[in-house]
Amino acid sequence: MAEKIAIMETVLRDAHQCLVATRMRTEDMLPICAELDDIGYWSLEAWGGATFDATLRFLKECPWERLRKLRAALPKTRLQMLLRGQNVVGYRNYPDDIVEAFVQRAAANGIDVFRIFDAMNDVRNMTTAIEAALKTGKLVEGTVCYTISPVHSPDYFLRVAEKLADMGVQIICLKDMGGILAPYAAYEIIKKIKSRIALPLHLHSHCTAGLAQMTYMMAIEAGADILDTAISPFSQGTSQPATEQIVAALLGTAHDTGLNLGKLATIAEYFQRVRPNYAEFESPVNNQIKTDVLISQIPGGMLSNLVAQLRQQKAEDKLEMVLAEMPHVRKDLGYPPLVTPTSQMVGAQAALNVMTGKRYSVVNMETRNYVMGLYGEAPGQVSDEIKQKVLGKKTPITCRPADLLKPGLDQAREGSRGMAQSEEDVLTYALFPEIAKEFFQWRESHAPRPAQAATH
Repeated sequence: MAEKIAIMETVLRDAHQCLVATRMRTEDMLPICAELDDIGYWSLEAWGGATFDATLRFLKECPWERLRKLRAALPKTRLQMLLRGQNVVGYRNYPDDIVEAFVQRAAANGIDVFRIFDAMNDVRNMTTAIEAALKTGKLVEGTVCYTISPVHSPDYFLRVAEKLADMGVQIICLKDMGGILAPYAAYEIIKKIKSRIALPLHLHSHCTAGLAQMTYMMAIEAGADILDTAISPFSQGTSQPATEQIVAALLGTAHDTGLNLGKLATIAEYFQRVRPNYAEFESPVNNQIKTDVLISQIPGGMLSNLVAQLRQQKAEDKLEMVLAEMPHVRKDLGYPPLVTPTSQMVGAQAALNVMTGKRYSVVNMETRNYVMGLYGEAPGQVSDEIKQKVLGKKTPITCRPADLLKPGLDQAREGSRGMAQSEEDVLTYALFPEIAKEFFQWRESHAPRPAQAATH
């Protein structure tokens, strides 16, 4: 059993991703960094996930510049990022050379801990990223995505964790992206992993279903070492349990975090003032316990996006039908965990099934690619009927999907010529070509002009 519990603070990444659609600006992070740096967190999650895309697309900020600014402002605290394995910070598989270069530059710009996962728990899709991260000398969290299905048993999660440990990761992360991990299930899984793998265990969960606080306490009893929390103004709802809540619960026990509640209060006061700046991005589910997530398993961030998509199609009234269809689609596809990008794929296909009134009469490209094996190996069996409908006479691939991809870095350098100002810019273009072009053009148009010499 772990003694002192370490805390990773999520307010600079996942907390605002979940609650205000990833819209927090760097300018609202920097003023409180000195205080955050003084807390003694095990790490601060500050990058990766959807923030890379969002800073470019919506905020017209360079994500690399954000990382460098945070690194300079937080010299004492580890900075952590979420990396989607072969998907990097995007929504498709990228060639190995792009994955390797991205990890190297992320480390060079300030990342200390890489949390690496794959939506399918297919470790083949994590191999390149893990090997690249280990070469940088930084800490690597090999991540097991939690989900509920007939094929996802405690032994299943143990097998994935063992494969990751064999690859040399220093930490095992159990990632409950939907907030559906129940207390006793957490105890059983963590106990099993800790009994077989002599590595720290890091637990990530969400409060969506109202379980996370109870789950955290049982996880501690089972031997969890590190917990993800969010400072109170950006906690609860689809975010993580409040940092102060967990610190207070463990105060004076063998698991005391050692964090100072008075210092945390100062940080909370700051973010209390910041959150109203993003009121337009708030979701109604932020202030509710959504127990239906235990059935749909939809991550909080995805739910708000699904609502927005249906609203655009003037089909918001069909939300409940889409939510009811999602478990059926997931079963058809062999029970993939619902995390980016598979959550979006299942949600979109469920919506198509409902809107058309005939299941799989229209199949989106992502579903087609999934059934083809281009996302990796499904945890369970994909329905033969669905294979026939989607693929016809085509045979799914069985190799690592990225093995089919040609190197892409030189092509990205060529495509971004005249726009990219650094190797980081080249990588931005490699991941999101169209969004990168828009950002580079915007940056050029807003660059300060040299002052003209005075004339007399």
